[in-house]
Amino acid sequence: MVNFNNQTTNGLKLSQEETDVLLAAVRAEVAEQIFDSSDTHRLQQMVECLGDSRGMVRLGFADTLGKIGTPATPFLVEALAHHSDPVVRRAAAKTLTLIADPATISPLVNALLHDEDTVVHGSAVGALARIGAAAVPVLLEIIAAPELRETTKGHAAWALAFIGPEAKEYLYQEITSETAAVRAAVVGAIAKIAQDEKEEQAFNVLINALTDDEAMVRIEAAAVLGNLAYASTTSHLLKLLAYSDGESRKAGALALMKIGDRSALPALQAILPQESDPAIQQVIKLAISQIERKLDQDEDDWE
Repeated sequence: MVNFNNQTTNGLKLSQEETDVLLAAVRAEVAEQIFDSSDTHRLQQMVECLGDSRGMVRLGFADTLGKIGTPATPFLVEALAHHSDPVVRRAAAKTLTLIADPATISPLVNALLHDEDTVVHGSAVGALARIGAAAVPVLLEIIAAPELRETTKGHAAWALAFIGPEAKEYLYQEITSETAAVRAAVVGAIAKIAQDEKEEQAFNVLINALTDDEAMVRIEAAAVLGNLAYASTTSHLLKLLAYSDGESRKAGALALMKIGDRSALPALQAILPQESDPAIQQVIKLAISQIERKLDQDEDDWE
């Protein structure tokens, strides 16, 4: 395997003209299905060309390597782990997204956790998301790890939500996780199941999460139910207005505003003078005004 820290001595560097010739040749060979995937030097050259200064050239090599598939994987993994140019590492991760090989999960996780370039982090997690269900266990481990940065956990939660319905088996199990961050991430991912598949079990999980012991889980559940405009949850969201932590009350009011269910008005109007936090008072007032406006619009539609 090539040492990408010493790429100036291994004959991989090409001029722009040589790069263009190589790209045209390998594109044609891949299209005609005559590319020799055992030609390691050529594959290494293609990966090195992912650092070309021209974006369309980088894209061309990434697309071609993606079509070559798993024979290119070892060279992309090596570049992701060891190349001194962050542009190449970013492109390697993005190209691995096209291949979506479960065998690359470990090096992608390593890049997400340890690469010094933040763009590489995003590219690596995008590849993990594209791999799908096979990446879910390690994504859950990342979210549960107390020592990791919140940005890293946020990346993992996004990937989990992207995978969504494909990860059902894991998600429904992990909603009872002992770790609040995992439960909150699972709520976000289950929202996609509820949205795409209208699955009753998914909605029930989201509703039950409104009574979770941890505020972060309740807040996430309220946010996704509000975004889904799931009117059947109005009575459950109203209960959030009685919680002692202000963020739960705020999340409940915002979700009710998005849903716009007129049945929430009396409770919102009754709770308003009892609310001690001026910022949350403003949110409740906004919710009331938005629901009233929606009612006025509905009445106008009937005239």
